Amino acid sequence: MTLEALKTAKRVIGIKQVAKAVKRDAATEVFIADDAEAKVVEPLEALCTEHGVPVSRVGSMKELGTACSIEVGAAAAAAVR
Repeated sequence: MTLEALKTAKRVIGIKQVAKAVKRDAATEVFIADDAEAKVVEPLEALCTEHGVPVSRVGSMKELGTACSIEVGAAAAAAVR
């Protein structure tokens, strides 16, 4: 899935919501911003690996926030079923 496709997909935004979606096997792909703090996103990346959810990197939190149609940056977002 591309970042462009995330704009129209059913999604969740934010580290906690994305982690919940991964844990309940609802996430189909996770997007993580490159400029998000490593200590925040590393546990999420490990969780995705554990559950077999593909992770795509995005240039910035602002770019990811824009793709999710929100006014602020986002460290993580996920397309969900």
